[in-house]
Amino acid sequence: MGRAHVSTHQSVGGRYRLVEITRRETNSVRWYADDLRTGRPCLVTRIGLPEEPDGAAHRAPARVLRTTESVARLCPGRIATVVDALDEDGSLWTVTAWIDGTPLGEVLAEQGTLNYVRAARIALELLDVLDAAHAEGITHGELSPGQVFVREGGPVVVTGYGLAGSTTAPRLTAPSYAAPEQARDERAGPAADLWALGALLYTMLEGRPPFRDRGRPEATLKGVDRLPLRTPVRAGPLARVVQGLLRKDPRERLTRQVVREVLTRVLSEDSGAVAEAVPSPRLRGGPALALRCADRRWSGRTTVLGTTLAVVTVTVAVLAATQSLPGTGSAADAPAASASAPGDRGASRPPAAPAPSPSGTADLPPGYRTYRAPEGFSLALPAGWQRLDTSRGADLAYRVTFGAEGDPRTLAVTYSTGVGSDAVAVWRDDVEPRLERSGDYERIGSIRSTTYQGREAADMEWYAEAGGSRVRTFGRGFLLGGGRGFSLRWTTPDAAWEDGASREALRTFLRTFRPAAG
Repeated sequence: MGRAHVSTHQSVGGRYRLVEITRRETNSVRWYADDLRTGRPCLVTRIGLPEEPDGAAHRAPARVLRTTESVARLCPGRIATVVDALDEDGSLWTVTAWIDGTPLGEVLAEQGTLNYVRAARIALELLDVLDAAHAEGITHGELSPGQVFVREGGPVVVTGYGLAGSTTAPRLTAPSYAAPEQARDERAGPAADLWALGALLYTMLEGRPPFRDRGRPEATLKGVDRLPLRTPVRAGPLARVVQGLLRKDPRERLTRQVVREVLTRVLSEDSGAVAEAVPSPRLRGGPALALRCADRRWSGRTTVLGTTLAVVTVTVAVLAATQSLPGTGSAADAPAASASAPGDRGASRPPAAPAPSPSGTADLPPGYRTYRAPEGFSLALPAGWQRLDTSRGADLAYRVTFGAEGDPRTLAVTYSTGVGSDAVAVWRDDVEPRLERSGDYERIGSIRSTTYQGREAADMEWYAEAGGSRVRTFGRGFLLGGGRGFSLRWTTPDAAWEDGASREALRTFLRTFRPAAG
């Protein structure tokens, strides 16, 4: 379970100090944080709010608090306690009491897929919560792997109640888990939660969501609404219930009663009758099941090894964990990308450069030397350059800044764990908002997807103010796989950007930078 960033020392509401990013989904970032008033740890989630002329978004905090409190009374111990909600900097910030569990998204990032017994257990526990809420007319509407916390010694805990309907947006977070009616911006009811339950089951069993995230929420929602479902191939006896929950027409989705019956049979090892319990697409379920919120206790052993069914369990595939690249808004984090240096005054698209030699010393400019960092990377530095600053975070994350006395130029190298698969989205959704809030920020051109040393990467350039002077920064980052990533930022005074020495330095950094093997 890698955390994505080191401390930002940013506070929200003057009370909650953001420490480390622990989870990202589309339009949603979650931090581990400290409550400066009580000294207790908490989870702080930022969700971007759309601009709405009637100011509806400003009512979101009150709705989240009210709805969460209502559902928590219906299902004690199964709903995360929201201690605060704020509208700040155009975002909704929710503060949740510390949860002794792991987001389902992180579980899947580490394990790839779950066997259908464990998936059925999690789904049945979620169904308990949904049943209790639906009985009172409350729809979640935002279920996703980031809203479900899995615990070793007890049932799942659900977050995110109150987000749906707080604005006019069809979906605030994780649009790939939206129901088709949400994608069409229609009213979402309990059937939308059943779709999300099916999407979560699909993801647990297949190792990917039924409809992939396409980068832009509107594109993702369009795919959810119009594209056919990819047939599940690892779902075993749960295949038909997954397909039944993911029917485009909400009137044709399986009822809660049928879903509960199937999930219960899987857990009671009566898998032979599972297929018969799932009706054909034209059939509807029977009378509604008595709604309840059972406190279903289960052991880690049963969860992981629940293979006593007389059926071959689902093959477990390993899914590479790739989240977002680092971007804490300081001069050291940025997703890294392609292999050459920028040149013109607009957004740069540098020509391709040869990959560095294994030694990192081939064809170095005069005065340059190869520096091998003990943290696990190497690159060539100009004469007189050395480490100026080093900061370290959890899970081996670090940031090293290089420069020389009297030289206003700097190069920052950041290593992070728990990073993701879309470098462009990290610049756009994580790094850029922080830069904008710092003031005097102006992006140059577009954020560009590229490759660097054969790896997925992205570039971004911008102007800013530093010490009363205008500076220009080029950022480049790349993914190593397995949740790891490097990023580099090259910052110079704007007036010195075109200097031959500066251009040569950046070209050399990018040509010679090498992460340690493995």
